[in-house]
Amino acid sequence: MHRNMRPFIVSLALSVLALLVATPSIGAAQGSRDLVVILHGMGRTPRSMSALAEALEGAGFSVLNIGYSSYCCSIPELGATVRREIDAARGDATTVHFVGHSLGGILIRWMLAQDEPPAGVGRVVLMAPPNQGAKSADRYAGILGWMLEPIDELRTDSSATVQKLPPSIGVPVGIIAAAHDGKVRVEETHLKDETAHVIVDANHAFVMRNDTAIALTLAFLRTGRFPPVDSVAP
Repeated sequence: MHRNMRPFIVSLALSVLALLVATPSIGAAQGSRDLVVILHGMGRTPRSMSALAEALEGAGFSVLNIGYSSYCCSIPELGATVRREIDAARGDATTVHFVGHSLGGILIRWMLAQDEPPAGVGRVVLMAPPNQGAKSADRYAGILGWMLEPIDELRTDSSATVQKLPPSIGVPVGIIAAAHDGKVRVEETHLKDETAHVIVDANHAFVMRNDTAIALTLAFLRTGRFPPVDSVAP
């Protein structure tokens, strides 16, 4: 190597090294001890959230994909059961994020509204949540309430459990609505203190498996905001 080139090469190497140190990997979680709790929707199982769970794990997060039965219990009963499972399984995680689909999102809101919510809550993403109650629940509660107990608590009536939850979660919350939902209208997904709200080209049953919704979820958990939908759409 020519003697005059050495200072240039050394300077270039140092610049590259400084850039690598200063810029975290885009796939890295906020910290190796970050945990994401994910909750499926009514009548579903953890398998419905498997694509999201795999994406989160691939991004460096620890994941707790919790299953619960929406056929037997009220929202407070389900929320208390889920909370016990989180406490038993979180290990040494110092920060816990939440992602919920439909009823799963309402269970998250219920847990965070308690006098002693889970410690170290970071960010929350709610997919197609009936935050304002759902007209579909009004329509089907009398027919399906015997089989799906929580559906009565998701009505738009002021006596429904979802209507009694505080409108403020107290942590950054991003909401992903489905344009072709069919069960929860876009306007029913809004929350008073929402940090961000986006609409994706999906339906209620599969929004949590939608590639764009998954990419938006990862972005919000990393940064606390959603990028433009067009920038992450497949």
